Amino acid sequence: MKTEPAAQPETPDLPPVALQVAPSPHLSDSTLTTRRMMIDVLIALVPVMVMAVVVFEWYAVVQVGLCVLVCMGTEAVTSWMRGRRAPIDDYSAAVTGVILGLSLPWSAPWYVAVIASLTAIGLGKAVFGGLGYNIFNPAMVGRAFVMLSFAKQLGAGAYVFTHAKLAVLTQATPLSTARQFAADLAAGKVAAGDAQVQLEAANDIWALLVGWQNGSLGETSALALLIGGAYLCVRRAASWQIPAGILLSAFLFVELGHWTDLTLFSPLRHLISGSLLLGAFFIATDPVTSPITSTGKFIFGAGIGLLTVVIRLFSGYPEGVMFAVLLMNAVVPFFNRWTVPRPLGGPPPGKT
Repeated sequence: MKTEPAAQPETPDLPPVALQVAPSPHLSDSTLTTRRMMIDVLIALVPVMVMAVVVFEWYAVVQVGLCVLVCMGTEAVTSWMRGRRAPIDDYSAAVTGVILGLSLPWSAPWYVAVIASLTAIGLGKAVFGGLGYNIFNPAMVGRAFVMLSFAKQLGAGAYVFTHAKLAVLTQATPLSTARQFAADLAAGKVAAGDAQVQLEAANDIWALLVGWQNGSLGETSALALLIGGAYLCVRRAASWQIPAGILLSAFLFVELGHWTDLTLFSPLRHLISGSLLLGAFFIATDPVTSPITSTGKFIFGAGIGLLTVVIRLFSGYPEGVMFAVLLMNAVVPFFNRWTVPRPLGGPPPGKT
């Protein structure tokens, strides 16, 4: 006997499930767009750029302007090669250019700025698939490439020009001065007390804060960097846990080095000298190349602070922020997995 199949209950038409799959950063606030974040970074960099122009005059304008133009041009060309619209209007390439230009010395030849910009966008960003897919900070990829390729043009001696009309260009950078004093102390050429007094007199706290010192274009004024960094944190364009981890870690390890006579620079002078503040607020806080959890961000920052101090005190480089950021970028996936928050109510049954 043939039976009729049972009638299936009618189900209402449900809308299809839309799964959004995209690389980080994952933004929960619809108003916190990439374009708005990049504009906030550019606004925060205004005090830094102003001080760079005040201290280095047209050297700063030419250097930063060239980096921005080449970065934006490279973004357009690489996007065209991949058959995509050039995302020039999100200002990410402009931010990379400004940060890269500010990380270079005033004396860097034009071809160094061009090669660094091509490398930053081409190798640091485009080869990974564009913004959101890169694992290393693009500006630091470009800076590291030219640093290793043009060591003479970017070394400590490149910052000093004894016959320059600008007095600041005739001085050695604070970190180079500290390294030289440490070498003289180790060789017995100077006494510890005399070296300490001379070093602190040559690197007055107020001069370090305001910016009347030699160095890379964007690292001289600690006050301008703190103002811009505070703006980024208030606007939530940067996570405060990262600069907090960097500065706290660097302070503690420099204090240890200062106590053991590895450096004559006090912890405060180390914090406001070189690229530490620039890296803490404007480079390490890149949302694409930093961890996504609060704990991971703090550990990430602490690692950058530690590596920066280690490179400054034990390597041949007076500065270590660039390499510290790139090394910590490489372990961001580990931090993301290690610091996954515990689900509300505990893990599912059978899992630990």
